Amino acid sequence: MNFSGRATARAAGILLGYAADRAVADPVRWHPVAGFGQTAALLERRTYADRRAAGTVHTAVLVGAVTGVTLVAVRFGRGLGWAGETAITAAATWTALGGTSLARVGADMAARVEGGDLAAARALIPSLCGRDPNSLDTEGLTRATVESVAENTSDATVGPLFWAAVAGAPGALGYRAINTLDAMIGYRSERYLRFGWAAARLDDLVNLVPARVTGLLAVLTAPVVGGSPAAAAAAWRRDAAAHPSPNAGVAEASMAGALGVRLGGRTEYPHGVEERPTLGDGPPPATADLRRVVRLSSAVQIGAALGSAALAVAIGELRLRRGQRRGLGLR
Repeated sequence: MNFSGRATARAAGILLGYAADRAVADPVRWHPVAGFGQTAALLERRTYADRRAAGTVHTAVLVGAVTGVTLVAVRFGRGLGWAGETAITAAATWTALGGTSLARVGADMAARVEGGDLAAARALIPSLCGRDPNSLDTEGLTRATVESVAENTSDATVGPLFWAAVAGAPGALGYRAINTLDAMIGYRSERYLRFGWAAARLDDLVNLVPARVTGLLAVLTAPVVGGSPAAAAAAWRRDAAAHPSPNAGVAEASMAGALGVRLGGRTEYPHGVEERPTLGDGPPPATADLRRVVRLSSAVQIGAALGSAALAVAIGELRLRRGQRRGLGLR
């Protein structure tokens, strides 16, 4: 199978994996990512030390293991031809994606806040972010949800799809391993400030492009929620760089501009309080904006799936042409 055939198989696998996520989302039990997280937690008991070197080894072992096993699976799949490569890519893409579950949690949060059940809403917050639920009132719950849906649209959907297009199944699952480790140990807490340094920096690196793709898609899809592409672009350009994360700021600022709301402010975590910069120039998000951000996230996800499939084909065609040029002795 040549580069072009592999590319079309990869593109088909990306679309099938995305369709599977839309159809069945994440299983409640026996999800591979949950299993990876449990394995990482067990390994941490042996590898933990309050040093960057220990965290670097911990991260390298886990990401390397996931990528290595996936490479073996890909070799096996290629032996089965186009259908085998498509199936492996689809399975990996579905495993790495979390966009449908994110949208469902966002919609569930909207229902709980709209119904005034703040206790139930606080109980749901850990599914979205690591903030202290007890510190959140209605406004805090709403802002936390909008910010988390915006950031996780990049992490849970655009990132896996982009890396599936660039590097196939190993790219999708390697990305998900890095992102999961960042969520587990990439905190600026006393325990993880040094041990989680490698996971956090690696996560920043692999999200540089996906976060900006998310921003671009938020700008393009702003009309889906009655927003302005110009306002989304302006918020991204003006505010994103002030965020402590080089990537989350892009997703949050562009979506704030698309929604016409203002994000940022005092943010309480179990390990301490952070004062986040202002993103966007509208009013604070209202309860109605919870359903709007879910619609915006879903629109960005569709764009990312279609764009990633197209990117996979383009990369395959480029590799095929380079191979042909080399075969002809051209440079």
